[in-house]
Amino acid sequence: MATLPERYTAWWQKLSRYNQTHLLKFWPALTDVERAQLLDDLEQVDFELCAPLIETHVRRRPAVRIPEHIEPPPSYPAEPGPGQEDLYARARRAGEEALRAGQVAAFTVAGGQGTRLGFDGPKGAFPISPVRNATLFQLFAEGLLGLERRYGRRPRWYIMTSPTNHTETTGFFAAHGFFGLRPDEVVFFQQGQMPAFLPDGRMALADRHRLALSPDGHGGSLRALRERGALDDMRAHGIDTISYFQVDNPLVRTIDPLFVGLHLLTGSEMSSKAVTKAFDTEKVGNFCLVDGRVTVIEYSDLPDALATARNADGSRRFDAGSIAIHVLSRTFVERLTAPGARVHLPWHRAEKKVPTVDETGRVVEPTAPNAVKLELFVFDAIPLAERPLVLFTQRAEEFSPVKNAEGLDSPATARRDLVRRAARWLEACGVSVPRGPDGEPAAPIEISPAFALDAEDLRARLAARPPLTVEPGKPLLLA
Repeated sequence: MATLPERYTAWWQKLSRYNQTHLLKFWPALTDVERAQLLDDLEQVDFELCAPLIETHVRRRPAVRIPEHIEPPPSYPAEPGPGQEDLYARARRAGEEALRAGQVAAFTVAGGQGTRLGFDGPKGAFPISPVRNATLFQLFAEGLLGLERRYGRRPRWYIMTSPTNHTETTGFFAAHGFFGLRPDEVVFFQQGQMPAFLPDGRMALADRHRLALSPDGHGGSLRALRERGALDDMRAHGIDTISYFQVDNPLVRTIDPLFVGLHLLTGSEMSSKAVTKAFDTEKVGNFCLVDGRVTVIEYSDLPDALATARNADGSRRFDAGSIAIHVLSRTFVERLTAPGARVHLPWHRAEKKVPTVDETGRVVEPTAPNAVKLELFVFDAIPLAERPLVLFTQRAEEFSPVKNAEGLDSPATARRDLVRRAARWLEACGVSVPRGPDGEPAAPIEISPAFALDAEDLRARLAARPPLTVEPGKPLLLA
């Protein structure tokens, strides 16, 4: 193993080639422990990758090109339309068969912290359910247990963490007995990182001995699947289909047989779920057809004229909102991330407030954006896929993210939507649910995904039980 002086010399030479020697400016004042931490941070950076990006994405802002011809994408409805009944039935059977054969895995992108929620810990450890206060991770684990109960096979679960929360996340699972899963069925791996850049192209220091590093975006999950050995693990376990979702959505179905089946029957390499937008400029990506390829255009990049455009019947023309739920073929991810691959996901530039050190080594908290971060977005893989598919789903059934401490997309709205969904399922099964003057359920109701995955599943579960009564104000838990 190289000594610290030897490592320093090698890094000085390398940083000289990339005009980044300022990163070693405070070396004489550092302890040996701090010196080792700084060099370890540098080891995480792909300088060959960063060098051209500094010129194209840091020192200048890439132009956003809005194509001339943008059309709504082809899509499948949440419920089969006339003539689609047989396709949907066959798709559901195909998805169920793939689940029973162990060919489908769940993949959760869980690198975030709960900082915006006022929560000190990984976001997946945030308590969210309305009766038990079960965490996001627990609900997802119970979803996998529910799939095993219903289809006889428990899917393997891949969880992408970040260097910031990896140790906390794995410790959280261990402390909770993996929520009934076997430890060898849950595969944790860490996301890649990118440095933050100062506007002049220099990489930023977060402290005298620490590089300002941050995750490389949810699109980096595809690279991480290969680089951390997850794709090899999937191949070894006979997994060829990946059910992707992000950690902040407690309503998500960890694996949806209909969605998986449509993906398989149509030969899609990457499939996506969409919801009808709540309003014209909702902050979700917009599925569009651009030059014959299905593409997601961010809400901030979609021209107002298109965001507000209407069809002849008055309906919104661009109405397919992306909710970060996808199914990907393992072979597609392998091809996209293979060494020497001819196509790559594009990098996106964002100006952020990043604590950095000044010339004296003092950490300064900025009051305005002072640095550039570069990220990859997973939806940019869609136009690179063959036969991509968009399936609409009901927002009330599958999408209520936890992003903000209060207001829209907050814990309060997510818990409300969990209760609303549970009440609808019960009513669909003939159970009377008391409601208040505002029409909201008059009792907190929670249905564990391990108990029932949907209203149809719930009906079968309740058929073998005594009649159920929901009392006003009294919590009801089915688990």
